[in-house]
Amino acid sequence: MRLITWAIRIALFVVLLAFAAKNTDPVTLRFYFDLAWQAPLVALLLTFFAAGAALGLIAMSGTYLAQRREIARLERAGASRKDFARPIATQPPAAEG
Repeated sequence: MRLITWAIRIALFVVLLAFAAKNTDPVTLRFYFDLAWQAPLVALLLTFFAAGAALGLIAMSGTYLAQRREIARLERAGASRKDFARPIATQPPAAEG
């Protein structure tokens, strides 16, 4: 399984490297007030991908921290994580008729 995982990683790296090698043409990103930034296409794609990933992590961090606080509060109240992992046994509803 480990060998398959590394083979997939290497194949993905080679495909992305070929994509980067083919997209080195300079492009101009134009802003307001006649501001412009000229860079290779692959650099701009990588920059905006990284910025999107960072914004996604920042957006997720509020929920993550709230869940951590809730877990800490429940553990202080005496509940352990094992209590929540166990399925709760319930009785099926009584048959009518």
